[in-house]
Amino acid sequence: MHLGNLFTALMSWLSVRSRGGKWILRIEDLDPQRSKPEYSHLIEQDLEWLGLDWDEGGMAGHGSNGPYIQSKRSHFYEEAFARLKETGLTYACSCTRADIMATRAPHQSDGRIIYGGRCRPAKLPSPWIEPERASAVRLAVTPEKIEFTDRICGPQSVSLTEECGDFVLRRSDGAWSYQLAVVVDDALMGVTEVARGNDLLLSAAQQIYLYRLLGFKEPEFMHLPLICNARGLRLSKRDSSLSMEALRLSHTPEELIGYTAWLAGLIDNPTPCKPSSLLDVFTTATLSRQPSIILPEINLK
Repeated sequence: MHLGNLFTALMSWLSVRSRGGKWILRIEDLDPQRSKPEYSHLIEQDLEWLGLDWDEGGMAGHGSNGPYIQSKRSHFYEEAFARLKETGLTYACSCTRADIMATRAPHQSDGRIIYGGRCRPAKLPSPWIEPERASAVRLAVTPEKIEFTDRICGPQSVSLTEECGDFVLRRSDGAWSYQLAVVVDDALMGVTEVARGNDLLLSAAQQIYLYRLLGFKEPEFMHLPLICNARGLRLSKRDSSLSMEALRLSHTPEELIGYTAWLAGLIDNPTPCKPSSLLDVFTTATLSRQPSIILPEINLK
């Protein structure tokens, strides 16, 4: 975790606690190369140190909607995957990244790759055809716009055909996509609000599309501004001085909570405080509607 993760965690925790809800800690370890149990334990230790307690989930798996570790939930994804195949909107895709990049539109300069439909069947819906070799599986999107209201970003209207194209449900190596896994998990775990960074705003439209196809009730979404360094870049491993590992060596939990609450606009000064003391002042109305917050020149001490 780094300061940006702390910002999102605190806002999510405050939103839940101020509304009398439950906070779920789910371990999203779909990518085995980037996910290790020791990383999950570190996240739990950081949250406990900060005073951000959860009601369900974690490595111990407390709660009735487990397991709370995605690598142990493949059977749930298989069931949803089979239902999506029945819609006639899924198809095998053998495109490589190079194939997709070669057909990339000139205006897609923000790093997003919009799939052009190279492997898409000429007619949809169409019956599922088992591929002869390992292939990714995509879900065809329809022209209708996905409309929803985000608690921070306000009304949204997204054309999936223009913004992302047909998206992957399962990779060619068998790994489940983030989009499918979180939709199935949120639905089965009874999640009613999703709070996360603004960089995942487009994902909400993709997920709402999946919720509706699967007959699930979609949750509320709250996409928070990203915390960026002085160069305007969102925090990452490069900003090691703002990692929780480094921050815990030089600051108390109360100092970090107060600083983060100040960044969010909940308090006037970065005064040390506990998460529970912010419940009376938490409101999404004061949170920035800008996509990012540049860290000001101020010492956390």
